[in-house]
Amino acid sequence: MYLASQSFVHSRHYPKFEVLFCVAEQTDQALTVVEELLQKYPEVDAKIIVGEEVVGPNPKVNNLMRAYKTAKYDILWVLDSNVLVDPGTLARAVDALQTAPKPGRRPIGLVHHLPFARVRERSFGSQVEGAFLNTNHAKMYIALNILAFDSCVTGKSSMYRRSDIERVNADLKAKPLPPLDEPARVVGSRSGYGMAAFGKFMAEDNMIGMAIWHELGLRHDLSCDIAENAIGRMSFMDYVWRRVRWIRVRKKMVLAATVLEPFTESIVAGTLAAWAVHYFLALPMWLFLFAHFCFWFVMDLGIQTALAGHPIPRSEQWQFFLAWWTRELCALPIWAVAIVGSTVVWRGRTYKILANGEAMKADENTTRKGRRDHYEPLSQGP
Repeated sequence: MYLASQSFVHSRHYPKFEVLFCVAEQTDQALTVVEELLQKYPEVDAKIIVGEEVVGPNPKVNNLMRAYKTAKYDILWVLDSNVLVDPGTLARAVDALQTAPKPGRRPIGLVHHLPFARVRERSFGSQVEGAFLNTNHAKMYIALNILAFDSCVTGKSSMYRRSDIERVNADLKAKPLPPLDEPARVVGSRSGYGMAAFGKFMAEDNMIGMAIWHELGLRHDLSCDIAENAIGRMSFMDYVWRRVRWIRVRKKMVLAATVLEPFTESIVAGTLAAWAVHYFLALPMWLFLFAHFCFWFVMDLGIQTALAGHPIPRSEQWQFFLAWWTRELCALPIWAVAIVGSTVVWRGRTYKILANGEAMKADENTTRKGRRDHYEPLSQGP
């Protein structure tokens, strides 16, 4: 938390901005860290906002509501508390958002960053999560945003205009442009519109992206910067149920893509290709599969290296290899478990995922002890 907050302070190469730290409860252990940070950088226009405004089952949206309403400026940059960014990220994102579109292209309404796992904990689940985010997730995220068939956004780091959010209500139906002489609306003045409209969704980040895309006709820009996602201690089963949760959410939001997902995985794709090559060319399946997995691993290793900016240290190479293979072998079984259910556990509570990714509390009882965010432990240094 300390390093993530400090990384934003150092990335502030921009003339006018404010920083709002959103904390749900006065007892949150992050408060002492943020207070120390504010004392260290008194010249920064920053403050802490404590308390939620409950607009739905999504705790992140509830936590953001007060800051959303009181922010001084129209451009909002929402970052999770375990995200680290490089200096200049803010300025480059604003430039992208403000850039005039080329002839025939839609204006940009949202700028986001590719999540990149920064694994400091050596627990096996954390390493598998890191291997997933830095290989399979990264290449699919980049590919989908290059093809730009539809919105594909994660909420680790995203930037948009509050004035645009005030014009959407998450029904994904095109909205007319406001008159040029229409006065600015008071934030939250239209019932069912604005940030509050996304409190009922589990994946509010992608729903915001889809609303900007479909309702306003604005496209997205995937920034050249990355959002370093600091992953804390995670068991292997924590990893499994985290993947199950988001597959079940995606199933309700984009069913066709979720059903086809296994065919993008190395084992399913490789097995089908090996059978086809054997049938038509009589090449032994084992030989094709060996070459296939070698190529797939080298490709994923190249993605990890390119995003990190350096090769994996020699002391961690076998750990990465084992985590990568575990991820590949478990992808299909995890998908099979996820595709047949609709309940998920998130931040210690059980939810039922409804149509379009809406969430409803399945019960009011805590299903796991405490809150499991898998963030880096709070500390004041590496």
